[in-house]
Amino acid sequence: MTESNDNPLLDFSGLPRFADIRPAHVAPAVARLLAEAREAVRAAEAAPPTWDDFVAPLEDANERLARAWGCVAHLHAVMDSPAMREAYNAALPQVTQYWTQLGQNERLFANWRALRASAEFARFPAARRRVVENALRDYRLSGAELTPEAKRRFAQIQEALAALAARFAENLLDATNAFALYVEEEARLAGIPEDARAAAREAAQKEGRSGWKFTLHMPSYLPVLQHAEDRALRYEMYRASATRASEFGPPERDNTPLIVRILALRREAARLLGYANYAEVSLVPKMAKTPAQVIAFLRDLAQRARPFAEREVTELRAFARAELGLPDLQAWDVAFAAEKLRERRYAFSEQDVKQYFPEPKVLEGLFRVAETVFGIRIRPAQAPVWHEDVRFYEIRDRAGALVGHFYTDLYARETKRGGAWMDEAIARRRRRDGAIQTPVAYLACNFARPVGGKPALLSHEDVLTLFHEFGHCLHHLLTRVEELGVSGLAGVEWDAVELPSQFMENFGWEWEVLREMSAHVETGEPLPRALYDRMHAARNFQAGLAMLRQVEYALFDMRVHAEYAPEADLDGTGVARLLDEVRREVAVLVPPAWNRFQTSFSHIFAGGYAAGYYSYKWAEVLSSDAFGVFEERGALDAEAGARFRDEILAVGGSRPAAESFRAFRGRDPDIEALFRRSGMIAA
Repeated sequence: MTESNDNPLLDFSGLPRFADIRPAHVAPAVARLLAEAREAVRAAEAAPPTWDDFVAPLEDANERLARAWGCVAHLHAVMDSPAMREAYNAALPQVTQYWTQLGQNERLFANWRALRASAEFARFPAARRRVVENALRDYRLSGAELTPEAKRRFAQIQEALAALAARFAENLLDATNAFALYVEEEARLAGIPEDARAAAREAAQKEGRSGWKFTLHMPSYLPVLQHAEDRALRYEMYRASATRASEFGPPERDNTPLIVRILALRREAARLLGYANYAEVSLVPKMAKTPAQVIAFLRDLAQRARPFAEREVTELRAFARAELGLPDLQAWDVAFAAEKLRERRYAFSEQDVKQYFPEPKVLEGLFRVAETVFGIRIRPAQAPVWHEDVRFYEIRDRAGALVGHFYTDLYARETKRGGAWMDEAIARRRRRDGAIQTPVAYLACNFARPVGGKPALLSHEDVLTLFHEFGHCLHHLLTRVEELGVSGLAGVEWDAVELPSQFMENFGWEWEVLREMSAHVETGEPLPRALYDRMHAARNFQAGLAMLRQVEYALFDMRVHAEYAPEADLDGTGVARLLDEVRREVAVLVPPAWNRFQTSFSHIFAGGYAAGYYSYKWAEVLSSDAFGVFEERGALDAEAGARFRDEILAVGGSRPAAESFRAFRGRDPDIEALFRRSGMIAA
């Protein structure tokens, strides 16, 4: 038996062998792959600076390491256990060290420069030239031009940051799982939807307890905040969520000191590279050029949204006072009052809507949209999976050729980090034997699981989330680029990565789409047109508040990475003070002083969005404008879909995102499109 069969992480012959992977496989697999990768580095250092002699062999070794480690990181995110966490954290410094050393290797950097200056480079196709240009940029950002002493310090910083990010995410998951609220009196559940009650009852019964168990996982938490008439219940849940992983809990789960350390190390790394702050470093590979440009963009959004948000808050407070007996609207009342106001104004509730979106019907409708618009076929397929909830699918083109595969993992559980995301398992590339490697993606969400023998019911917001993440999947899977470094999402500027995902959300508002992807869980009837019309009328309900909330997060992110000076933060409260300052500038609903949003802001402290959270609004300008073509031609117009696939999805990172947008739209993006779609065009 070969070693790859002994260790599934070393088997690259096909799909990941998730059913066979155990924590004990991690250390030996990583050790072997690192040894192979370092041998490839030594060979590449001495190789002639050509694509076939230098780039391709190194790329092969690095991809094997990245694929195996990607499986480990994925399991750490979706099937966390003490053993897997220990294995992941033990190997993380070794993997981080390898990538850091690779990015600082002067001989490799010299070979990349020689390749860029060679006659061969001029004959390369555009995608391959882009790979070379990106590599040179990334070597500079990895410290390849630093002195030996500075390189050592830079490497230490990268290892420390990787460990801190993992710890941040683990603290947040542990803090989320540590809280449970048990309710014994049924009267306290007044207003909470029946499916949320049933899930809470099942959760309590699994522990052999009576009553109902509520947690901070979103399918349990959100229905309480939106619907519970018991104000004390809402307060208790809100307070627990808003103080997760902070000084209000056990010290070992407090993310506050981790944040200060992360920011200090990022700032130090930026200065080693010759930049004033980490925000400047973050923007080098993005569409936006300077922190000042991003901050101006965000403040423009805030200024334009503020009059709408102020009117929305005035109206909400008046409604809460007059109709709900809440003279002092608090943070734990906002979602409840907003839901009541929406129900009053538009004569429907999210609970009404959910009955029409059983998960199987929604998936069927989502796939039908992708098939119609992009000329593909999606069918169930078989593969080893990591949990019984996981499903697996294949995508083929109209001729029947395989395009790619993807997994779905849709329900919340305690072993899974919160939120929704897409990640890559395998990327498209042309292998050295000439064969095309087809891409594979993960799609993970945290929806409420089925209860009471019925299928899972999705809120319309869940439906939009599914469209969003599937847009990322399509970006990864429908690429036609064959160079690994710019295939799919690779090489795409981070502030353009959200274009396909936010673009896809728009289909979740179209009548011809929702009519076909809905079926009442009891009667099978599709969504009534009258209910759809009310939903559509409510589409931009409190859009001003929603935009200011996103601007608040993005402005905090950019300013904390551009302005925060850890050496001047003597008492460790500087991050909170900066967040308060941002809120005073842009927010019209300010949370309580004890709110610790920053300690759960994993996007920027444990994810890839550091000094990049603005990307959501930046890309929303692109996506709103791009969807205008479908508004003009019809939501399911196959010709427009083919153009979007050809000019946006298929090209991946093989050219600048601005060029791809212009190729599709015929001009530069128009920011007014965002305000039109948000209903914020002043009379």
